[in-house]
Amino acid sequence: MAVAAQARVAHLLRQLQRAACQCPTHSYTYSQAPGLSPSGKTTDYAFEMAVSNIRYGAGVTKEVGMDLQNMGAKNVCLMTDKNLSHLPPVQVVMDSLVKNGITFELYDNVRVEPTDTSFMDAIEFAKRGAFDAYVAVGGGSTMDTCKAANLYASNPQSEFLDYVNAPIGKGKPVSVPLKPLIAVPTTSGTGSETTGVAIFDYEHLKVKTGIASRAIKPTLGLVDPLHTLHMPGQVVANSGFDVLCHALESYTALPYHMRSPCPSNPISRPAYQGSNPISDIWSVQALRIVAKYLKRAVRNPDDLEARSNMHLASAFAGIGFGNAGVHLCHGMSYPISGLVKTYKAKDYNVDHPLVPHGLSVVLTSPAVFTFTAKMFPERHLETAEILGADTRTAKIQDAGPVLADTLRKFLFDLNVDNGLAAIGYSKADIPALVKGTLPQERVTKLAPRPQSEEDLSALFEASMKLY
Repeated sequence: MAVAAQARVAHLLRQLQRAACQCPTHSYTYSQAPGLSPSGKTTDYAFEMAVSNIRYGAGVTKEVGMDLQNMGAKNVCLMTDKNLSHLPPVQVVMDSLVKNGITFELYDNVRVEPTDTSFMDAIEFAKRGAFDAYVAVGGGSTMDTCKAANLYASNPQSEFLDYVNAPIGKGKPVSVPLKPLIAVPTTSGTGSETTGVAIFDYEHLKVKTGIASRAIKPTLGLVDPLHTLHMPGQVVANSGFDVLCHALESYTALPYHMRSPCPSNPISRPAYQGSNPISDIWSVQALRIVAKYLKRAVRNPDDLEARSNMHLASAFAGIGFGNAGVHLCHGMSYPISGLVKTYKAKDYNVDHPLVPHGLSVVLTSPAVFTFTAKMFPERHLETAEILGADTRTAKIQDAGPVLADTLRKFLFDLNVDNGLAAIGYSKADIPALVKGTLPQERVTKLAPRPQSEEDLSALFEASMKLY
């Protein structure tokens, strides 16, 4: 009987395979059994989806006090930055906490584009406060700072580099229970409300790195589109570019079954696992929303439909890349942000030079996707079509240039700075930019095409000017 049942299952699987859609989206082969990669290393055979609970709706922030009450929270840490602390999103949260009798302390010293120093300041605050729950109100900087504070306050004996990604830190798995964390995103970019990733500048090496573990993802993300109406145009644009690259990179990443090594224990399976059939769905849909709504959201601050959809797209792409990962645009962006000289982006009220994360990511995108399109060109063509390219007569070998030209037009229409040269870099900086990219193996190894130091140099050089 068991043999007959197995034969029946095998027959049904063969039928499903024959009936499978052969369009570029669905013809990507994910059914590979565990085996050996060409390099002889055993590759992974499974992927895992981890995502925060998400609640979406205009005005949903006012429920946060009831949520904390339902969790039994008695002593809450509310984190934000100095700019937001006086704006409506934080006020709505505080009103809800007071109304529901929740005792809280406000920490508003989050740094936009956080550093290890700013993380440690928040961690010390969290340790002193002995909080039993956290609320983060802000963009990725605030949410990531709050994740780190929750992690290290939950394990006060740990050293800072214990959980930081290798090779900069020790990359230890998180085995301690964390406190509940509710994230209230006020920008439409990072998707940090959905992910177990916290990014910061490691000042000693002048590179960005981070902590990546499913254990640090928020318990709940309250995605409230009303908060997006407070964002200046350039903040909307740069946040949207992060969504764009999250979607593009996760969809074109190395497939999960080609990633090596295969973990010996599931706790060691990385958060960023490679493209997979579930992440694909979220990433493609995020890309469709970006194509339809980002320009509208940037140009008209009162366009609630466009800004609401971009807020959703941020969460969609977060679910996609939070499990599939990103690759070269992000890996190369970290030194672009970390080595900034004097550039200060418009619409950002900060007291230090700043290349916003989304801008640092998107400036290399035409060069990167020209380079990666040799692997899985169908996916590159498909994303170009979603972004508005006419691909009916495009040849498969032209996938990279077609997507690159589509991206250049998209960026030109939104008045993006003309490449790395426009934000203060020159050819003389390329060796330092390459050096800052090399430690980003957690993401660069997910690129579908391996890259040498010479390749990285060429990509930075090609990104000096876009138009």
